[in-house]
Amino acid sequence: MSEKFIVTIARQFGSMGRPIARLVSEKLGIEYYDREIVEMTSKNLNLPVSTISGIEESAKSAFFNMNYPLGLGTTEIQDSIFAAQRKIIVDLAEKGPCIIVGRCAEYILKDHKDIMNIFIYAPYEARLINCVEKLDMGPSDAKKMIASVDKARESYHRQYCGYSMSDKEYKHIMIDSSLLGIEGTCDALSDIIKKKFQIPV
Repeated sequence: MSEKFIVTIARQFGSMGRPIARLVSEKLGIEYYDREIVEMTSKNLNLPVSTISGIEESAKSAFFNMNYPLGLGTTEIQDSIFAAQRKIIVDLAEKGPCIIVGRCAEYILKDHKDIMNIFIYAPYEARLINCVEKLDMGPSDAKKMIASVDKARESYHRQYCGYSMSDKEYKHIMIDSSLLGIEGTCDALSDIIKKKFQIPV
């Protein structure tokens, strides 16, 4: 078994990638990092968590320009956030096996010896249903969020990685979460990760 294997998970909004990632970490008994990275970045840069969350995945998108018209959301600040998160992600990867959600982790850790990069997606209608039934959003808000978050994440990823978040050349596994649902997708991914990194059953 590899002592420091890393699993990165990128996901479409509404695909339930975050709860799937958390379930996989619980099933495998390894660390899980998502919002924790935002909190660490907040402390390192002495910026509010809300500011980090608003800026980190909005690279040059309409959201970025509309929400930070007075200069707060400059590319300079966003670059500082990315640099801080890069260091945090590299440090976390050195601590031991873990799952890291989003934040260009597969690009940042591209030279890591034991890594598996996963992309979780789902058809638009399935994501819309997830937003309404599982995330308690109204249909109109759900449609707006899917459009805006997808655009922001894609823009952020292209700016800092130079390629699309869903580019299969940089992913080991791409899975439609609507096929098996949250628990089924978790089980399938957990089995693959165990085989890849020779984790004892």
